[in-house]
Amino acid sequence: MGKIKAKKPKGVAGGAHFKQSMRLEHAKFGQHLLKNPLIVDGMVDRAAVRSTDTVLEVGPGTGNLTMKLLPKAKKVIAFEIDQRMVAEVIKRSRNAGMEKKLEVIVGDICKTGDLPQFDICVANIPYQISSPLVFKLLLHRPAFRCAVLMVQREFAQRLVAQPGDKLYCRLTINTQLLSRVEHLIKVGKNNFRPPPKVDSSVIRIEPRMPPPPINFQEWDALTRIAFSRKNKTLLANFKTTSVVSSLAKNYAAANMMPNSNAAVPLLSSTTSSKSTAQPPKDYQELERLVMEKVERVLGNGFVDKRARMLDVDDFIKLLVEFNKEGIHFA
Repeated sequence: MGKIKAKKPKGVAGGAHFKQSMRLEHAKFGQHLLKNPLIVDGMVDRAAVRSTDTVLEVGPGTGNLTMKLLPKAKKVIAFEIDQRMVAEVIKRSRNAGMEKKLEVIVGDICKTGDLPQFDICVANIPYQISSPLVFKLLLHRPAFRCAVLMVQREFAQRLVAQPGDKLYCRLTINTQLLSRVEHLIKVGKNNFRPPPKVDSSVIRIEPRMPPPPINFQEWDALTRIAFSRKNKTLLANFKTTSVVSSLAKNYAAANMMPNSNAAVPLLSSTTSSKSTAQPPKDYQELERLVMEKVERVLGNGFVDKRARMLDVDDFIKLLVEFNKEGIHFA
């Protein structure tokens, strides 16, 4: 890629203007440049980069982390949205004689389709894309070995929260279903340029291998209902009109044979004995049938439970029992 030249206003020193302009422009994209070399070294060490690894980096900025990764890895693939940062990181890799080991992809990683194959991810990620990026990584196949990420402190606390914790939420349970998350380093705001308004943390994410044998779309929809009001009981959340209506539509689609007067249930091998009954005659009757099934599932120890007190195993059990009753969420 050729050099990208920034225009300099008259009367302003070139180097000073360029550095100030890059700081302001990158802050606009939500990226705060990590300036503490000890933390950079710590992130690279915790990633345990191998000489055969392809490393994915998101938001390399001026390349402080990139330049530590290049000597250790076989290749670094960096996603960067700011053209001036692209020019800077390419320049630094070229000056160090390692430009052949660097591939820069210009664009928003969250709007990219399939990611290139990689072994590990090491990144100081823009805070506003933390959640979508984490799930894009976790759903990527083939799975990577680990990710070492700099994120907002509160985001990190949500990922490692336990049932009953104040920050325990749907993000927590979805992440912990697919991975093991470890909090590594607390990082103060003064370690960045420009300083963010909040403190940060370095976390390590290791995908669960093999991944749990469940439909993540169904899991995601189940947890969305459960955590819609996390301090309410599960039964209260499932009794809302919109939830009952949605589950009834899914039940009809999944269990009734299309274009058949008999409407034989498709899931008779996995549903309860009541699932083999004749289909309801009207939609209200269908909703009553679905609500009976919901109450039967929750009656197995979950009626008075609240989402914030349930762990991954509890939600897996719930999903399996719902599916046995012919109740699906996607």
